[in-house]
Amino acid sequence: MNQLCARPTRPRLTPGRLFATPGALEVLRAASVSVGDLLTRHMRGDWGDLTAEDRRQNDLALETGLRVLSSYLLPGNGRVWIITEWDRSVTTVLLPDDY
Repeated sequence: MNQLCARPTRPRLTPGRLFATPGALEVLRAASVSVGDLLTRHMRGDWGDLTAEDRRQNDLALETGLRVLSSYLLPGNGRVWIITEWDRSVTTVLLPDDY
């Protein structure tokens, strides 16, 4: 495997308390996608379906203590966001419309 493409195996951030909106949980259930799998990706720095600039912003946020947002496209074209607050006290799984 090319080391430049390897994903970190250890968490890059701590999530704090975990929350999910009912709508996000329903969309994940309907798509047969594990919320735990997406949280693991988020914590390891796999930001999902973001632009290169948004990925850079998240990487910078890890160093400077700003909010981190991941966006994951689901089967059937659903989408969920995962947001970890700037102080790492709370991580929320939600639909974009819930924001």
